[in-house]
Amino acid sequence: MLATADLHIHSPYSIAVSRFMQPEQLLAGCRTKGIRVIGTGDALHPDWQKQWQPFLVNDTGIVVVPQGEIEDVNRVHHVILAEDFAQFSQLRDLMDGKCKSFATTGRPHVYLSGEEIAALAHEVGALVGPAHAFTPWTAMYAYFDSVPACYGTATIDFCELGLSADSSYGAAIPDLYDIPFLTNSDAHSPYPDKLGREFNRIEIGQSTAKGVLAAIREGAVVMNAGFFPEEGKYNRTACTRCFTQYSLEDAIDLQWRCPADGGIIKKGVSDRAKELSTGGTAHPRPPYLHVIPLAQIIQTMEGSSSPNTKKCRAFYTSFIETFENEIAVLIDVPVSEIRAVHPKVADAISALRSGTVTLHPGGGGKYGTFSL
Repeated sequence: MLATADLHIHSPYSIAVSRFMQPEQLLAGCRTKGIRVIGTGDALHPDWQKQWQPFLVNDTGIVVVPQGEIEDVNRVHHVILAEDFAQFSQLRDLMDGKCKSFATTGRPHVYLSGEEIAALAHEVGALVGPAHAFTPWTAMYAYFDSVPACYGTATIDFCELGLSADSSYGAAIPDLYDIPFLTNSDAHSPYPDKLGREFNRIEIGQSTAKGVLAAIREGAVVMNAGFFPEEGKYNRTACTRCFTQYSLEDAIDLQWRCPADGGIIKKGVSDRAKELSTGGTAHPRPPYLHVIPLAQIIQTMEGSSSPNTKKCRAFYTSFIETFENEIAVLIDVPVSEIRAVHPKVADAISALRSGTVTLHPGGGGKYGTFSL
């Protein structure tokens, strides 16, 4: 059975997360979006575990996978997936004394290496992999040049690409040849422009968390979907203050300081991936479908300041009432049927499906944009 999955989100216990990130709202958001498998986010937090407990089995048919993110001693972030919360409780006990408090933050910082975290995750039967691996902050490839440099002798079960990368960015990196790619939203809000903005299609044998983990172990991820990498806010090498973009060579010559305002120039994901791609030709990967959240498409086509204006929300509601969920509109519904609801949105989705949009790459912390 094919299932659409978003396996990395957060809870209100993490920094800069909406207070509306609650289990009921998240499940409702999944139905609207078309997500059939959702990570819980922040599963190491004891109070968040309790809030999810009544919803682990629900009447929506949505599979809930216990999931958390953790920061190691080197500031690298890791995603952990488990079959049940008991494994996260065991993991928390094993890390006792290595964290100031698991009760004060949803994404804890622990005084352990990536190797130690991976070993402990495997000890309790969980899966682990680098979060948003290519992002130039708090990510594996921000600080290390290889998987063994970060994880030592421990293995990883997947690699999360992040919003500024797609499968092509990791396909020629030998360390990743046998590692499944995941692409997830890392959502801090339950709204449709955030939740499920990146997702996976996974062939699962049974609709349970155990079934989802088994599928990932077997590499049964049949499709990844998400932003064009150029839309990511760290895609190109750029100044973190004025966002002026530079070639890698110019950034090196400038010693990573912007001559315009003295801001730090941050190496972009695109340049970083090229540095790491030593494997020559790209290793075969499942298809990566480039999508843009429907709310963002409507906002762009209407020329609105926000996807949450009254007009944009009314159009979004019309699409959901007509076609049941957003992912169906983005991927499956014929353009001719979309045109009956909103002709300009139909044009945009047609261009997205054919890959004929014009991209304006982001960098330095500023998101990229698109136009027709």
